[in-house]
Amino acid sequence: MSTDALAPPAATSSQAGSRTNDVRLTFPRVVKSEWIKFRTLRSTIWTLAITLALMVGVVALLSAIGASQSDGRETGNGSSIVVLTAATALAQLAVTILGVLVITGEYSTGMIRSTLAAVPRRLPALWAKGVVLAASIFVVSSVAVAVSLGIMQLLLGAKGQAPDLGDADTARVLVGVPLYLTGIALFAFAIGAVLRHSAGALATVIGLLLVIENLFLFPWKPFQLISPFLPGTAGSRIMTPQAQIDLMSQAARAQGSVGAVLSPWQGYGVLLAWVAVLLTVAAVLLRRRNA
Repeated sequence: MSTDALAPPAATSSQAGSRTNDVRLTFPRVVKSEWIKFRTLRSTIWTLAITLALMVGVVALLSAIGASQSDGRETGNGSSIVVLTAATALAQLAVTILGVLVITGEYSTGMIRSTLAAVPRRLPALWAKGVVLAASIFVVSSVAVAVSLGIMQLLLGAKGQAPDLGDADTARVLVGVPLYLTGIALFAFAIGAVLRHSAGALATVIGLLLVIENLFLFPWKPFQLISPFLPGTAGSRIMTPQAQIDLMSQAARAQGSVGAVLSPWQGYGVLLAWVAVLLTVAAVLLRRRNA
């Protein structure tokens, strides 16, 4: 009997390619590939650094001003927490830019064709980008919160104005800051995936977060009904102290406002609903449109 008869039949090229693709196209491998692209982009490093610097710098500046103007009497958590949320309002601009560029940058350079050629099913690439973006923003913003807390303890602790870490409301706000920034980054990412154009997506996101939300502050009944459900307004509830929410509710009732008063977690749920709807639209368009 010849040795040829004992040798197993050679796999066809299509079978070999299929086995290779099965190995390469697991979701963890797609995530790893997206992570390599994400961390090697110069814009990513700069944007994350700016986010960290903005939050820490604003907290340090406002805390120093507060400490210099303090008369030594304890004022509780409110003023120090507002310092952190004010810094977050500026940092959201940086995460918005990063969220948009993560997806639109590939369309502007044409690299998206290579990405989709490597991931023919397309949607795993979209989800992997979202996972990498969300994890990165959450980690960086959590570090920023931790460093900011240290600065506030250093500058405001002796004045009795540092955040009370044993207070449940304070803990919720501190966790809410990275959650909010992560949600806003995903919101920007979803709009970028739908529009595929950096300038258009940035204008849309910033318009929704800054221009339109301020426009909806006018005391007109339709605006009052819609305003609580806008992404920035709703999402920011997660990092708003309960005392401040109660004051806003009392003011709204005094003015005869008819808008809903969302709890912190209800507001954050509305922001996540915006993200889910927009990502669904982006997924449908990704499957139907050419790269």
